[in-house]
Amino acid sequence: MTLSTTEPATTSIRQIRKVAVLGAGTMGSRIAAHMTNAGMPVVLLDIVPPGTAADADKAAKNKFVLAAMEGLKKSKPAAFYAPDNARLITVGNFDDDLALLADCDWIIEVVAEDLAIKRALLEKVEKHRRANAIITSNTSGLPIHKIVEGMGEDLRRHWFGTHFFNPPRYMRLLELIPTPDSDPADAALVERFCDLRLGKTVVHAHDTPNFIANRIGTFSMTNAMRLMQVQGLTIEEIDALTGSAIGWPKTGTFRLGDMVGIDVLAHVAKNFRAQAAAIHDERADIELLPFIGTMVEKKWLGDKTGQGFYKKQGKDAEGRDIRLVIDPATLEYKSSTRPKLAALEMTKNVESAAARIPQLLHADSKDKAAAFYWPFLTELFTYAANRVPEIADNIVEIDEAMKAGYNWELGPFEMFDAAGVRATTEKMRAAGAPIAANVEKLLAVGGTWYRDDASVPSGRLYFDPVSNSYKPVVLPDGVASVATIKKAKGVVRKNPGASVIDLGDGVAAIELHSKMNALGDDIVSLITQTLKPASEQVAGFEAVVITGDSTNFSVGANLMQLLLLMQDQEWDDVDLAVRAFQNMTQAIKFCPRPVVVAPYGMCLGGGTEMSLHAAARQPHAELYMGLVETGVGLIPGGGGCKEMAIRSVEAATSIRPDGRGEGVELFEALKKNFETIAMAKVSTSAAEASALGFLKDSDNVTMNRGRLLTDAKLRARQLADAGYTPPVPRSDIPAPGENALATLKLAVWTMHEAQFISDHDAKVANWVAYALCGGKVTPGTPVSEQYLLDLEREAFLSLCGEKKTQERIAFTLKTGKPLRN
Repeated sequence: MTLSTTEPATTSIRQIRKVAVLGAGTMGSRIAAHMTNAGMPVVLLDIVPPGTAADADKAAKNKFVLAAMEGLKKSKPAAFYAPDNARLITVGNFDDDLALLADCDWIIEVVAEDLAIKRALLEKVEKHRRANAIITSNTSGLPIHKIVEGMGEDLRRHWFGTHFFNPPRYMRLLELIPTPDSDPADAALVERFCDLRLGKTVVHAHDTPNFIANRIGTFSMTNAMRLMQVQGLTIEEIDALTGSAIGWPKTGTFRLGDMVGIDVLAHVAKNFRAQAAAIHDERADIELLPFIGTMVEKKWLGDKTGQGFYKKQGKDAEGRDIRLVIDPATLEYKSSTRPKLAALEMTKNVESAAARIPQLLHADSKDKAAAFYWPFLTELFTYAANRVPEIADNIVEIDEAMKAGYNWELGPFEMFDAAGVRATTEKMRAAGAPIAANVEKLLAVGGTWYRDDASVPSGRLYFDPVSNSYKPVVLPDGVASVATIKKAKGVVRKNPGASVIDLGDGVAAIELHSKMNALGDDIVSLITQTLKPASEQVAGFEAVVITGDSTNFSVGANLMQLLLLMQDQEWDDVDLAVRAFQNMTQAIKFCPRPVVVAPYGMCLGGGTEMSLHAAARQPHAELYMGLVETGVGLIPGGGGCKEMAIRSVEAATSIRPDGRGEGVELFEALKKNFETIAMAKVSTSAAEASALGFLKDSDNVTMNRGRLLTDAKLRARQLADAGYTPPVPRSDIPAPGENALATLKLAVWTMHEAQFISDHDAKVANWVAYALCGGKVTPGTPVSEQYLLDLEREAFLSLCGEKKTQERIAFTLKTGKPLRN
C-alpha cells in the first residue's frame, strides 16, 4: 500500500526528505506524529527539564520528549495512522542534540509563545542548520517577521510561518504566512509537500494578528458570548444556535472551547486584544466574558482538565455521556438541558446549511433564534468583508480557512451568498447597521460573492473587491470534486440514490448521494445496471470510479428498509433484497471495465463489501472501514464473508510452498478475519484498514481529500491502459471446512462461558464462522464463490428472523449505538 502523489510537474529537484520539530508539547509532538503518517523520518527535540544535572543520563535529559512520545502512543483520537510509525521519530534535547538538524530539510519551531524564547532557540539552531534548510514557526499569535528581526539574511530568506491546527492529523488547515524576505520557492515547496503528503488545505495568510481562521473564528466566538449576555441566552442555547443548524460543528461555541482548551481560547483572545488597536480593528472592543478568566485561574480548562464550560457526570441508561453545564453567574455546575428553539425545530429537516441559513436569518424577529441570528450573522458578514485585503488577498482564502480550520460547511462569504447579499444588506441598511465598503463595491457590480462559470477549470468565479471584478477560483492541479464536474458536464444517468457522471478521459464515476449514503434499492439497482457488460449507460467508458463529495462514503445498507420488511415478515422480499445486493457486488467484481472504489470517512458494512469487490481501492487516509453487521445481529450478506474467506485462503497459500493453503497457516489467517468480522472491528485509518485485511498491498492511499477523485480516476485509467481483464468467478476455493469451523465454534463457546459475549452474540458469531469456513464440509473441498454467497444469504436470512436482531436494528436506528442484548 503506497501514498498517491499526483504532484504537479516541477523543474525543482529539492525535496523534503527529513523534518525536525522543535518543541514536544501537545502541538509539536502531534505535528511530528503526522509527519510520520506521511512516511517522514522526524527529529523531535525539547528542553532539558529545569534543574537536571549537566552530567545526567540521556533519559533524564529527554524526560519531556519521552513523555510526549508516550502520550502520542496513547492519545485519543490516535495521532499515528499505525502505532509502528513511532519508530520514525528520533528524540533528543536542545542542549545535546541540535546537531541532528544538520541533515533536516525542514525545521518547524513549536516552542512557547514567547518572543524571547523563540529568538534564543533560533540563535542556537543557526549554528547547526544546513544552509538553505527551510525553517518555519507554528506560532498562532506572534508576528512572523518579528521573531527573526535583525537575524542573518540566510535565515530570514528561508523563514516563514506554517500554522497547523490541532490536532494536526485531523484538522485540514495549514496557514502559510510568508514575510517580505521569504523565498517564494521555499514557500511553494512546503505548500506542495503539505498538500500532497500531509493532506492539508493550504491558505495564504498575511502576517496579521491571529492570521485568518483564528481572526474570524475568535470574533465569531466572542461575539456569540457577547450576544448570550445581551439577550439572556444560556450556554446550551448558544451551542445549539452556533452548531449544525448553520453548518458549523455540532459542538457549537462553548463545547468547542472545552475541546480546544479554555486557556488556548483565552490566549488567542488576549493576543488579539493586544494588537487590535494597532491595526484599527473596528470590533476591538469585543473580549471574553469575565467569568472565563476566573475559569482559567481555577484551571477549569475544558476536556484536558475534566471540566470547563461542561463537566461529565457518568453515563445514562443508553450509554450517553451525562453533562453538567456551568452557570456563568455563580460558577456552579447544574444539569444540562436540551434547548427548545422553534426556528431550529422548523428547519431541522432541511438538508443543507445553504438552505437553512436564509430561513433562520429572515425568520420572525420575535423568535428567540431569529433574534440571535440577525445580529450574529450580519455582524460576521460585515467583519469578514472588512478583512479583505487586510488578512488575505481574497475572499476564497478566508472561506477555505474557515471550512478547513473550523469545519464550517460554508465560509462566511458563502454564507452571505446563501442568505442573499442584496436582500440582507437592504435590511441592514434600513436598520441603520454599518455596511462594509467591500459589500457596496460588490452590489455595484453584481449580487453574489461567487458565480458559477463552467468556462473556468474550477467552475467558479469570486468577486475581488481590490480589482472590483470577478476572477476565477484557482484550485491546485489535481484537486477536483464531483459537484464541479457535474456542473460542467451534466449527469449521464441518475436516480434518488446515485448518479453516473462523465469524468473525462474515458472514465465514468458513480456518485452515491442518499442520506448518509445508505445503500438502498435505488443505489443497488443503478450500480448493477450500470456495470453489467452490455450496459448502455457507460457505453464508451473504459473504467469506472465509485466515490463522492460527501462526508462519508457509506454507512452501509439501509437498515430502515430492512427492518420494515422484517417486521412485516416479508421474508421473500428480504431474500430478494439480499440477492440483489449480492448481484451488485458481483457486478463490481466481474465488470469487464476496471472498477475503482475510492472510500473515505465512514465506509461501513455494505460500503466495505463494495470496496472488497473492486478491481482496486483508492482510499482517503482518514478511513473508518469495517464489516459491522454483527453489531446489529447480522453477518455481512453482500459477499463480505466470501471475500474475506478468499483472502484467508490467499494469505495461507502465499505462505505454504505446496500452495494448498491448509493447516495452521490457513487457520491463523481465517481466525484473524473471523475476529475482524465477529467483533465488528473498524479501522481508524487506511493503514489500519490494510492491517485488518480490507485493503491490499497494491492499493494506493490519498492523503488530501480534495485529490481523491483525481487519484481514483488516474488509478482506473492506469488499469484500463494496462489491458485490464476481469477475474473469472472461482469454483476452486479450498473450504477450511468442518475442522476449522469446530475450532472457531469452540472459541465462541469459551467466550460465552466466560460471559464476555451474550447468547445472541454467540449465535451471530457461529454464523460468521459457518460462512467463512464454507459450512460443514471436508477441509479442502473445492467450493465456488456462488456457494459461499449462498451460505452468507442463508445465515443472513436466519438472523433476520431473530427477535433480538430486530431489537438491535431498531435500537441502532434510534440511538446510533449498538445494543448488547
